[in-house]
Amino acid sequence: MPASSPQVRRRKVFYIPGYDPFPPRRYRELYRKEGAQQAEISGYGLRVSGNPPDAQEDSYGWQASGLIDDTRVHADFEVLVWSDIVQSTMSTTIPGTYWQLLRTSWIYIASGTLRRLAVLPKGPLAAALYPIGVLILQLSVALLAAHLLGWALSAGFRALALGLIGDGAVLRWGMALLYWGPFFASVVVILRWFKAQDRRIYAYYLMNDFAFSASHKGATPPQLQDRLDAFRATIASALQQDYDEVLVVGHSSGAHLAVSILADILRDLKEPPTALSLLSLGQVIPMVSFLPDAHQLRADLQFLSERDEIVWIDVTAPGDGCSFALCDPVSTSGVATRDKQWPLVFSAQFSRSMGEAQWQKLRRKYFRLHFQYLCAFQNPLDYDYFQITAGPLTLGTRYATRPPSKSRIDVPVSKYTSTRP
Repeated sequence: MPASSPQVRRRKVFYIPGYDPFPPRRYRELYRKEGAQQAEISGYGLRVSGNPPDAQEDSYGWQASGLIDDTRVHADFEVLVWSDIVQSTMSTTIPGTYWQLLRTSWIYIASGTLRRLAVLPKGPLAAALYPIGVLILQLSVALLAAHLLGWALSAGFRALALGLIGDGAVLRWGMALLYWGPFFASVVVILRWFKAQDRRIYAYYLMNDFAFSASHKGATPPQLQDRLDAFRATIASALQQDYDEVLVVGHSSGAHLAVSILADILRDLKEPPTALSLLSLGQVIPMVSFLPDAHQLRADLQFLSERDEIVWIDVTAPGDGCSFALCDPVSTSGVATRDKQWPLVFSAQFSRSMGEAQWQKLRRKYFRLHFQYLCAFQNPLDYDYFQITAGPLTLGTRYATRPPSKSRIDVPVSKYTSTRP
């Protein structure tokens, strides 16, 4: 455990989003809206304002001032933005997306990773199979509808023209033209219509997400590695400033990015840092760490899990079908050692902490629940995102006596456990 004061007056919070093509402004507005609700529910003060005055020109964040337990705390937030990379990797064509489907499916199936992931909670696997199933269904519907249209047109032409031109080559060519022309045109029109509905269906979005994770079989894509190096320098600089705690929040696929960034920072540091904390939320680390070439990520998981200089808390919830709920990412990846200390794995217990009305309203909205960690709870238990980020206790102090969830999965599952190529 890092040696530091448990009392926080100034905190720096770095938020690393998952595979999200949208601009970071949404996270500030979400924090402002949900933080106000949580403060009213829990009876503390929280005020949110714009970017810190000393923020760099190309950074995006906000300030939060909390009055919790009679203690005033100031927190500077910064979103570590990689949405531009996400946008550049999202296929904009229908054929490109179907090629991603074939390639990604082959990587997970041929490597045996899919079979190992099936041992873990089924939510993320279902989320991974969902876009594959939906895209195949959409293609099947388009082909069937196009076939029926082409058949109707060609059959109608035959019935009308048979008596006029006879059953010869002209008739056959005319039938073929009336079948295949509308067939291909209909397939294109129907698939484009399905793609236009993806803002509600998410099939193309999720397919792009999983394809990006698998694009280098678990190794970090070069364009992303450059960005991670920049993130590392930004966080390392904050550790040299006058903050009582530097808190890194990695959400969804941003969790494994945070692991790799912080592992590199700790490898380079010559002196113990200011209280350095990692909060991973709704993580999907096994989707990457179980792949054959994820050697560096597995090495980073192992390294970070052994360090005294950091506190690492991993929060998921069985109600979040898009995360590997209560799966210890180090142990399930097969890289836990006798020196393992982290992460502390526990559940946000959505079904209890959200309140009955809120839970019943959202329990089937899986993608919304994946962001619930960043939102207000009607009956908060021991997880409160706003007290963690704007409250007076370091992450380590807050959960110093918190036991891990008894139902966590902390046994080796991955087929690939090597930490070197």
